[in-house]
Amino acid sequence: MMEMPVEEAAARKLDGLKVLVIDDSKTIRRTAETLLSKEGCTVYTAVDGFDALAKIADHHPDVIFVDIMMPRLDGYQTCSLIKHNKTFRDTPVIMLSSKDGLFDRARGRIVGSEQYLTKPFTKDELLEAIASQVSSA
Repeated sequence: MMEMPVEEAAARKLDGLKVLVIDDSKTIRRTAETLLSKEGCTVYTAVDGFDALAKIADHHPDVIFVDIMMPRLDGYQTCSLIKHNKTFRDTPVIMLSSKDGLFDRARGRIVGSEQYLTKPFTKDELLEAIASQVSSA
């Protein structure tokens, strides 16, 4: 039996995975959606926390990426609301931020995020973040 390359195995794991990307930047949403769709993920996007909460309820994503700096409901508030909902509290939330500060990372942990990615992220960073959350589940 032939061994498949690690990348292929990782891609298989992501096949059919539902991912929600919450960011007020159209560029970030589009980039993440393009990268993840190519890996076989079903990608949903939301422009802010309020938009996201409705989509989470409708689609039950497996992994959620949330930008910290957003209008109306920021990433910390959005993550906190997700983690306080018993249906979604075990859904991994990965914070996205253009700041790579210790304070932001700590605050993300406090509201329950599993991981923190600094923008701009690479395709590999995005896929590794998902793989680490999915394999640990």
